[in-house]
Amino acid sequence: MSVRRLTPADATAYRALSLRGFAIAPEAFTSTVAEREAQPLSVWEQRLSAAADAPDEVHGAFVDGTLVGCAGLLTETRTKTRHKATLVGMFVAPEAEGRGFGAALVQAVLAAARARPGLRVVTLTVTDGNARAEALYARCGFVRFGVEPLAVRDPDTGAFFGKVHMHCDLNA
Repeated sequence: MSVRRLTPADATAYRALSLRGFAIAPEAFTSTVAEREAQPLSVWEQRLSAAADAPDEVHGAFVDGTLVGCAGLLTETRTKTRHKATLVGMFVAPEAEGRGFGAALVQAVLAAARARPGLRVVTLTVTDGNARAEALYARCGFVRFGVEPLAVRDPDTGAFFGKVHMHCDLNA
């Protein structure tokens, strides 16, 4: 296993893995497969910008050169919120689950956050009831601070899902 920051050269694999995640766990993400599928590859490449000052970055977990997991860091750019970032798009392919990829990705994102001057906190949301994911984030230093009811609606079934909000104080 290896974990590294993705670059624009990884965009095709990143797009495919992300779309797979949106399809497998639609309640976990705020975008639909159709919304993300409609985005040109250039949007995916831009998110993977290798520029040192890029506000966002995505890390990937690889097995034998195949991307099997990903997690992103979105940083705030406004003056009053520059101390915050959000862990987003966390997904590990089912065939790679239970092998430490999730923890490695979260730790990679937190290391990237700590390397950014001025960042103090990373937040995330996890679907209410996903105890396995919430436990992973807690083991990595995240603390639950609330639940947003009716946060995501499945357009196909009409079902609503709450989102647990968690944060990690990078100075703790």
